[in-house]
Amino acid sequence: MISEKKWNDQDVLAYFTRPTRSINHARISAIRNGTKHAALKAATPEELATFLATWPDIDPQTGLSLRGDELLLKAREAMIAAVHVFNGAGLTFRAELFIVTAIVAWTYLLHAWFSKHGVDYRYMVQQGGKRVAVKTPHGEDKYWDLAHCVKHAKCPLEKGVTHNLNFLLELRHEIEHRSTSRIDDVIGPKLQACCINFNDTIKKEFGAQYGLERRLPIVLQFVTFGPDQRAVLKKASTLPRHIEMMMDNFDKQLTAEELADPRFRFQVAFVQRTANRPSAADQAIEFVPAGTEEAADIDRILLKEVDKKKYLPSEIVQMMKAEGFKKFGMHQHTELWKKLEAKKKEKGFGALAVKGV
Repeated sequence: MISEKKWNDQDVLAYFTRPTRSINHARISAIRNGTKHAALKAATPEELATFLATWPDIDPQTGLSLRGDELLLKAREAMIAAVHVFNGAGLTFRAELFIVTAIVAWTYLLHAWFSKHGVDYRYMVQQGGKRVAVKTPHGEDKYWDLAHCVKHAKCPLEKGVTHNLNFLLELRHEIEHRSTSRIDDVIGPKLQACCINFNDTIKKEFGAQYGLERRLPIVLQFVTFGPDQRAVLKKASTLPRHIEMMMDNFDKQLTAEELADPRFRFQVAFVQRTANRPSAADQAIEFVPAGTEEAADIDRILLKEVDKKKYLPSEIVQMMKAEGFKKFGMHQHTELWKKLEAKKKEKGFGALAVKGV
């Protein structure tokens, strides 16, 4: 554009400045007089014509460049797709589909952050005394997966967010290699936390204008929760044994404070209510802060379900001997356990026993 002498500096600024890339007059002057980037070859007239023909090459929703901001755009679209899939009617294995797509979204988001802050996020190896990029089988640079991104020292995510992502990564590994029954209801709080964490992170690190609130409004429901519906949901929520074990083992690695962190799992309670004022009746959802008098009233009407206490096989053996069954050992425990589990077709063999079964 400079060499053709058809545009002044202000014109050039209009073509090259965007929210994620600010170009000023001093930069253009330095290119014009050759004090910077003199070694770079100017675009050909054909390349300039192509650039002008496709300008503005931007996403109309965000103003982001389709090429320069590709990673950030892909991150947003992948998370939007993940939520749409999960909220879609008629799908049976929604959680699995959400997890896979959300991991793609988070990977692109962290790649965009590393690129913005000058961190090389390619896998590197030493060859001949030099660091070279690892290549894919097709010869392209191989970029970090999400697990590697989360572990990096400069990763901007808080601990609760990384716990949430590590949980989803471990669960993704389980569902990749083994079949699962429905897990949507059980891991819903962690999926909700994943969505909120993503939205908070993209706004904090790139700007509030890239939040997803306007693209993903509150979902309307056809469901009311009476005793009959709750009984059906509870009956259908039995987890595969390998998923249950994976979740138990992961939770044991966290402290009580980390488990309660809403960035790890986000839980809400829905209570049907009537409004005292007509204007308030149009508000579908109201968030009540914890610790308030209204929150205490809600706690009093909620019914909490508590899991039975679980025991290791060795603990069961000790309790049986304490009850007077001196010959009861691990062999007897295993045989009894198999007989009881055989009656539950939906359950597989595991390492835990429940007292009183």
